[in-house]
Amino acid sequence: MLAYVFWHWRRPDVPAPDYERRQRAFHAALAAAPPDGFLRSSIVRTSGAPWANAGGTAYEDWYLVRDSAALDVLNEAAISAGRAVAHDAAAAVAAGGTAALYRLRAGAPDPSARVAQWFAKPDGARYDALHASLSPLVERAGGALWVRQMVLGPSPEFCVRAPSALVLPASLTPLALPLDPVP
Repeated sequence: MLAYVFWHWRRPDVPAPDYERRQRAFHAALAAAPPDGFLRSSIVRTSGAPWANAGGTAYEDWYLVRDSAALDVLNEAAISAGRAVAHDAAAAVAAGGTAALYRLRAGAPDPSARVAQWFAKPDGARYDALHASLSPLVERAGGALWVRQMVLGPSPEFCVRAPSALVLPASLTPLALPLDPVP
C-alpha cells in the first residue's frame, strides 16, 4: 500500500470553514466515484511541519492507493469527470502545497490517528534493524509506520501515525505533530 501525502494551506483571505468545506467536497467526490486502485483518503489540520506553510497551519491529505500503478489513475481521476469541479474549487483557494510518497512498512493505516511523528534514519543504522525494532512497537500501539519512497518529497524519511505519541528510541529524535481531523 502507498500513500500520496499532500500538504496544502489556504490563502489568507479565505476563511478556514470555507477552505475546509471545499476540501471535504473534493474528498467526497473522490470517494463517490473512486478510481481503480484508490482505497480511501483523509484530511487533517496540522501545524509545525517546516516543509508545509513554513511550519504554520497546514492541511495534510492522505490518499491511500493499492500500488504505484494506481497513482497514475488517481492523478488523472482527480481532475476529470465529476471530480473536476470539486478539485478546481479546492485548488482555487490554496496558497501553496507540497507532497511526498510513502509506503506502509508496519501496522495498519488508521484515519483516527491524532499524532504524526516524523524522523530520519539515524546515521549508521540499518533499515532492516530499524524496521524490526519499530514494527512491534507500532503494531502494539495501533499505529502505522510509513517510509518515504525514492526521496519523493520534502518531509522526513519516516512517519509513525498513531492515536497518541509513541515512545520511540531516543536516537530517532522525532518531530511530533498534532493531527486534527477535518470531518
